[in-house]
Amino acid sequence: MSDANGAAGPAEPNGGAAEAGTAAGRRVRVVLVDDHRMFRTGVRAEIGETDRTGVEVVGEAADVDQAVSVITATRPEVVLLDVHLPGGGGVEVLRRCAALTADAQQPVRFLALSVSDAAEDVIGVIRGGARGYVTKTITGADLIGSIFRVQEGDAVFSPRLAGFVLDAFASTDAPPVDEDLDRLTQREREVLRLIARGYAYKEIAKQLYISVKTVESHVSAVLRKLQLSNRHELTRWATARRLV
Repeated sequence: MSDANGAAGPAEPNGGAAEAGTAAGRRVRVVLVDDHRMFRTGVRAEIGETDRTGVEVVGEAADVDQAVSVITATRPEVVLLDVHLPGGGGVEVLRRCAALTADAQQPVRFLALSVSDAAEDVIGVIRGGARGYVTKTITGADLIGSIFRVQEGDAVFSPRLAGFVLDAFASTDAPPVDEDLDRLTQREREVLRLIARGYAYKEIAKQLYISVKTVESHVSAVLRKLQLSNRHELTRWATARRLV
């Protein structure tokens, strides 16, 4: 988290962001959702010194079910949400926490924090209700600034990612929503693409850090949701939509 190339455009570009919360006497309660424990530990070390940063980490989660449980129990102001999570991905967390996001009295706001800078990932979580999206190359100071801005209701994006959102939501030439693709979870989409590219189940399992049995379950779910019979039909379906 030392490279500022992916820093959120609206966030303060220097170390002052880390002191902004305490200088104004502000506090923000945050939940970290990421399936990599070492990354959560690193983020907590960067932002979790409450007396210095104004950020209080009140919970962590590694998958969708844990995330929904922790968020519901702690009701944080901001959730730092990874896009790719076991159990359905960040979009599924947003779907299941929609009532908390819409709470006018005490809204829970989501800021996606992901290694992915793919347009479809950005658009998917923003469509799902996230208030912003920054990549994991963001500096600790800028991440703190982004957290406070999201808490205040602002939208925060890394500069290049903001263009994806503008293109998708502001342009009259933006492609229509693919209802078939929207039926799939983020993880199912990942498996779909790898299957369509000719990867074997074992190769997919290794690349996504999941078991072969889990890959098989995802493939079955994709075939069922898309009403396809086998991986050959699935490959043709993905190729026709330029997903490969």
